Amino acid sequence: MGELSPGINVLPDLRVNIGSLELANPVMTASGTFGYAREFENLMNLHRLGAVIVKGISLHPRAGNPPPRIVETACGMLNAIGLQNVGVDRFITEKMPYLAALHIPVIVNILGDSLAEYEEITARLAGIAGVAGIEVNISCPNVKKGGVAFGTDPAMAAAVTSAVKKKADVPVMVKLSPNVSDIKVIARAVEDGGADSISLINTLIGMAIDLKTKQPVLANVIGGLSGPAIKPVALRLVYEVAKVVSIPVIGIGGIESAEDALEFMLAGATAVQIGTANFLNPRASEDVVDGIAAYAVAEKLTSIRSLIGGLRLPAARPQSLIPMKNPAK
Repeated sequence: MGELSPGINVLPDLRVNIGSLELANPVMTASGTFGYAREFENLMNLHRLGAVIVKGISLHPRAGNPPPRIVETACGMLNAIGLQNVGVDRFITEKMPYLAALHIPVIVNILGDSLAEYEEITARLAGIAGVAGIEVNISCPNVKKGGVAFGTDPAMAAAVTSAVKKKADVPVMVKLSPNVSDIKVIARAVEDGGADSISLINTLIGMAIDLKTKQPVLANVIGGLSGPAIKPVALRLVYEVAKVVSIPVIGIGGIESAEDALEFMLAGATAVQIGTANFLNPRASEDVVDGIAAYAVAEKLTSIRSLIGGLRLPAARPQSLIPMKNPAK
């Protein structure tokens, strides 16, 4: 956990609860940025993580989009990987034995093009050793509804949440898209659908153009924007959602340091996920855990849970002290 200050020999309690799931600390890896964890085993101490969230798993294997499918942007990156993955059956037989042996919580991110696919994936994961939770990606298109993303319609978001909950034997987390008119409405819908927690945000939609070729940089034309550039947006949305739901909120978006993570917790997040930072610094998640512990020691916090939702809002200014725009009128 890093060096403690001189004279301090009591480690702060970093445990947090995501529904019935207890994490040793509030730091998780974001889906799609950490592979299946084995890719990082020689780069960091995996046992330091609060939880691992694996890349999205579909019912059948997916090849993903053609390259180029990643491009660096100012303070971030665009990706259009296309949800490439091995499919749920190969995930269970090839990936889960290694993940289960880590003895840390493993949360499986799932995706589908229909309610039936979400249900079938969840059913196949039931009873699998090592699976501690499910994160539902509702940014996927519903092929039976003309390709409208599940996460953009409150009724569809609630329906997929309810369908997964009926088949799941572990806590269910629903990952929200920021590409909606009012994310609070979607958050309340998935809570009503039975979600045990909510994670946000997924990537913002963006694109990049090559001036030399006058073509899109990504073969898919558009992609998901992540990294430090989206942090202020993510922080604001976490703050807003945490005020309208009673279930735990997990913050995602541009978190690179302990300071970033702590801001999300003050805004109302119970835990955080580290995503794009893993590409820049493979030890980013471990560094964030160390930084949170150091902050807790410096602030003399016995439990990091006391920080959740602790944002201090400025006092309202008396109306008489607010200057008028046009006092002469």
